[in-house]
Amino acid sequence: MARRTPSGTPALLTLQRAGVEHVVHAYDHDPAVANFGLEAAQELGVDPSRVFKTLLADVDGRPVVAIVPVSGTLDLKALAAACGAKRARMLEPAAAERLTGYVVGGISPLGQRTPSPTVVDATAGDHPTVYVSAGRRGLDVELSPVDLISLTSARVAAVSAP
Repeated sequence: MARRTPSGTPALLTLQRAGVEHVVHAYDHDPAVANFGLEAAQELGVDPSRVFKTLLADVDGRPVVAIVPVSGTLDLKALAAACGAKRARMLEPAAAERLTGYVVGGISPLGQRTPSPTVVDATAGDHPTVYVSAGRRGLDVELSPVDLISLTSARVAAVSAP
């Protein structure tokens, strides 16, 4: 995998500074599409199980980032359990945007304004590389799940449901 380091989003700058191998994939985002992750998988011609969405949840009063495949959904009970907490609920989109510095549909797990504890779904390890948002709609980055976990200081747990 070739290293590409275009400047731009905080996510790409994070990858550049870390010297992590990655490939940037751009596509034309359709503003009428609401399912950003499935659109990315379709536009990039990638199995949706390799494209991961970045979601933010309130877990016992603190924000937590959950990275799960776009082919499934976030299991909030499993996320709470993975964090040793009692309950989890999704953050409001505006709160997620303020916390991360990204817009919904372009929230990257990398280069967030305010880093939060992160959980990556265990299925990420099933693939040599995974795709996550590079910080804006229509822009994804492909990297190894090991690098994703390392850069986000994430724990790995089964937090997605089909």
